[in-house]
Amino acid sequence: MADAAVPHGSYRNFDAFFTRSLRAGARSISDQPVVSPCDGRLTAQGPIDEGARLFVKGQPYEVGTLLGHAGAARRFVGGSFVVIYLAPRDYHRVHAPVDGSIVDVRGVPGDWYPVNSIGEQCVPRLLVGNRRVVISIETAEQQRVAVVMVGALIVGKISVNLLGDGDVSAGEHPVSPPLPVHRGDEMGAFHLGSTVVMLAQAGVSLRCVEGPIALGQPLSRMGS
Repeated sequence: MADAAVPHGSYRNFDAFFTRSLRAGARSISDQPVVSPCDGRLTAQGPIDEGARLFVKGQPYEVGTLLGHAGAARRFVGGSFVVIYLAPRDYHRVHAPVDGSIVDVRGVPGDWYPVNSIGEQCVPRLLVGNRRVVISIETAEQQRVAVVMVGALIVGKISVNLLGDGDVSAGEHPVSPPLPVHRGDEMGAFHLGSTVVMLAQAGVSLRCVEGPIALGQPLSRMGS
């Protein structure tokens, strides 16, 4: 709570408390080109294979299913991914991991299974079964980064700033003209705990030590 802009109350309801903003300077944004979009625990990372699949704890996930758009998957072949789990105690706003422009937001319908270790053990292909919101960012080098906000138990709302305060509805929400963002710019929020899956096109390498991570910490660098 020492990092919160309002550390000792004055929240009108539990949602306002849960989605609380950070005080100025609470997070340092690295000057590396790729940074963590959120606080949490980095639990998985790896390549996206030639079949446009990624593997989390031995389970295969098709990128097209995760994104809710089969045609978008091929762009990420040969790229990489990271998974960041947000516990209820974490800061729950999600920020831009790269400089670029938001070109599309997609709401993908699904269930609300817990994304903790129990959910991972009991629910096959958990990350593509739950409700999701996909924010697509195009870099100046024409490389695509997708930030997938995965809902979970009790997460009844995922908001994206450019669409207003409401829950993102299912379907495509093209952003025209594209909205420029810089590393660390706020993009949206979970209205309870959940998970972020970040996908990067080849040329944007995502590598980091698994474990606790904070918004703005470097994930890797472009072109590595």
